[in-house]
Amino acid sequence: QLTLVESGGGLVQPGGSLRLSCTASGFTLDKYAIGWFRQAPGKEREGVSCISRSGGSTKYADSVKGRFTISRDNAKNTVSLQMNSLKAEDTAIYYCAVDTRILCSSRWYERYEYDYWGQGTQVTVSS
Repeated sequence: QLTLVESGGGLVQPGGSLRLSCTASGFTLDKYAIGWFRQAPGKEREGVSCISRSGGSTKYADSVKGRFTISRDNAKNTVSLQMNSLKAEDTAIYYCAVDTRILCSSRWYERYEYDYWGQGTQVTVSS
């Protein structure tokens, strides 16, 4: 069975940091590009970041550029999203997703580009 599991979410104050992890079971993530998405209350799911199979290229939404960093450790079969300088607007459920491509698609921020999804982890930024 192929599964993705996100972890690391929680409650943080504005300006704080969180590190999210995405771990795969039943397959190896090192064969695929990986994306992070988020869905805030009352809003559509949006692309946050993407990383190529090798980790050599990355993509970021303008709203998180300079604050979030995506990385991967293929030896541990995980992809991480380091989130710094968090804002209330970052509050959402965060999902990781697998693209069968080795590079991030030109439409990496679109949900239909991805084949497998995790269940999500809640991130709440509030004072």
